[in-house]
Amino acid sequence: MAMELIFQKVLDWLQEDVGIWDETSRALFGEDLRVTGRVVSNSWGVVACVSEIRDFLSRMGFEVTVLKKDGDEVKPKDVVMEIRGDTKRLFELERLVLNLLAHASGVATETKKLVDVTKDLGVKVAATRKTLPGLRYFEKRAVLIGGGDPHRFNLDDSILIKDNHIKVVGSVEEAIRRAKSRASFVKKVEVEVSSPEEALEAARAGADIIMLDNVTPEAVKSAVRLLEEAGLRGKVVLEVSGGIRLENAREYASTGVDVLSSGYITISAQALDFSMEVSKC
Repeated sequence: MAMELIFQKVLDWLQEDVGIWDETSRALFGEDLRVTGRVVSNSWGVVACVSEIRDFLSRMGFEVTVLKKDGDEVKPKDVVMEIRGDTKRLFELERLVLNLLAHASGVATETKKLVDVTKDLGVKVAATRKTLPGLRYFEKRAVLIGGGDPHRFNLDDSILIKDNHIKVVGSVEEAIRRAKSRASFVKKVEVEVSSPEEALEAARAGADIIMLDNVTPEAVKSAVRLLEEAGLRGKVVLEVSGGIRLENAREYASTGVDVLSSGYITISAQALDFSMEVSKC
């Protein structure tokens, strides 16, 4: 069922791009002409969502040979896949396939960079809900392929109490109390805090996960120390978020937290560059 929904989503994007038909292909090509398209990398990076693209192309009637699978590293001139089939249909699909592969691979590449630079420090690298509308599945999947953690897919995955929630409710403690009393036992309660003191308050109130948001590495260290002194550090997962990038990830990972979550790996990842080389079968 999941793959059917993904196929329909990509089909909708194709309709947006094509309209009624590809006017150029209609003017140039006759019927029953078959070609081979080779998707070629022009960048260094990690490829992602190859399996989803292969499934879509297969359903559209193409023969697909995958030469670089999800998670493989590519360099310029590497061939990712070969696509054989109807000429007009391939030209209709070309830009959509390249755009999706480029964006997903960019997300996977940025994620892997963060994972690689922090892997010896024992932290998870996680995404956030900062995703482009319509692309969440592909971006979260790319994070997984890059070695990261997807975090929440939707608002109904878990409870994450943010600063604006706390402003309305009145306090960290009251927000956690309400969440614990009303939520299903299968839902973890995470709370976003902005100081070591709020982190301690959240831990005492029974939070499962504490996110220190937009704080300095020194403040994170202070929070870890407060929780350790109170005997609560081992009872919570400690996450840090806000401005986490490649250049500062190692400094934050060295503070003693469990998770680094970063929005830039999805919303700001630089797309990889791919092109398609077409030849007659």
